[in-house]
Amino acid sequence: MTLHINVNILNAGVFGGSWRFPGTDPLGSYTIDHYSSIARKAEQAKLDAVFLADGPVLDPNIRHRTGNNLEPTTVLARLAGETERIGLIGTLSSSYNDPLELARRLGDLDVLSGGRFGWNVVTTAGSAAAANFGRTAEPHHGLRYRRAESLTQLVVSEWARRGDSPQGRPVVVQAGGSSDGKRLAARVAEVVFSADQDLAKARAFRTGLRDEAQRFGRRPEEIVVLPGLSTVLGSTEAEAAQRRELLDELLPDPYARARLAGQLGFSLDGLSDDEPIPAELLGDPDQAGGSQTFYRVVREIIDRENPTLRQLLKKLSGGGGHRIVVGTPEQVADDIERWYRGGAADGFNVMPDVLPSGFDDFADHVIPELVRRGLFRKDYEGDTLRGHLGLGLPAAPTHIEPLLSAG
Repeated sequence: MTLHINVNILNAGVFGGSWRFPGTDPLGSYTIDHYSSIARKAEQAKLDAVFLADGPVLDPNIRHRTGNNLEPTTVLARLAGETERIGLIGTLSSSYNDPLELARRLGDLDVLSGGRFGWNVVTTAGSAAAANFGRTAEPHHGLRYRRAESLTQLVVSEWARRGDSPQGRPVVVQAGGSSDGKRLAARVAEVVFSADQDLAKARAFRTGLRDEAQRFGRRPEEIVVLPGLSTVLGSTEAEAAQRRELLDELLPDPYARARLAGQLGFSLDGLSDDEPIPAELLGDPDQAGGSQTFYRVVREIIDRENPTLRQLLKKLSGGGGHRIVVGTPEQVADDIERWYRGGAADGFNVMPDVLPSGFDDFADHVIPELVRRGLFRKDYEGDTLRGHLGLGLPAAPTHIEPLLSAG
């Protein structure tokens, strides 16, 4: 058994100020070479997959940082021709796509890539995306997830009917720590992206998810759990800390505030930087709109550490709720090994601080350290994403719930 590691090619890097980092092309993520060079580097390092996040909307925060505005299947089609074995995972909305069109588009990409595609199913939170489709508000959280379940079943059923993929059919990926999200993952997901700051809670999430999958008649080993991990590397501990400090300084404050306000579901206007967020503003995570996963993560940080608003913004600066590890390659490898051996993760969805430099450091120094420890592969053993992940082919759904409108 080996670790599974993806790289998330998130525009100029996961930190909000990454595009301002010295030596970084601020507009590089709007060129295909940006994605191609990282994908080739990831394949040389024998990673399981490259991953592209996306939302069907022009993010209003574009004025403060570069965005993800190249449609993922378009980019991944190009990457399929420039790589040979690495997996290709793209995010496409279950709220704003038609299941049969989606099945054809993603199924074709899987065939053309030789069985290397994975679909990250997202329910697309946010009023901006809803407005992009002529709606006055985002669909209710529960409705989005009920639609996601039936749409995913329809897509998988269509793939099974085709039967022309070298890996049987594309791998279904999902992320969600809410009650609705965990139920969806237990029903349909094969890879689950998670967001936990604490090892014990991450272990409980993984165990609970596998137990729930078993109650739905699935085998627990059919689910691979990959927490998000934001990395900041330096040749020394001090160098890594200096890099993190610079990234915090480069973070546009309006972007940080807008992102946190979106996660919490209320405006931060009028709140003092030097005081904690008032407890009366914080509601029940299960009643939150938008992403309940990241609301829950931020709420746990607030409850545990009672930070001032300024401290909270800094803590979230590079992960948006995902865990940030700062240190030398050996220290980052130590952290990865601790979570893996502690049963909290089957691997990680790695989000380098700055792209491409942060990923170059990860691929050149952390991966060899993990290989030296016997935790990561020296070479690929197969040619498909399903093979890299050690996943079999689950049975196709036989009963599909009626597809609900997105609202």
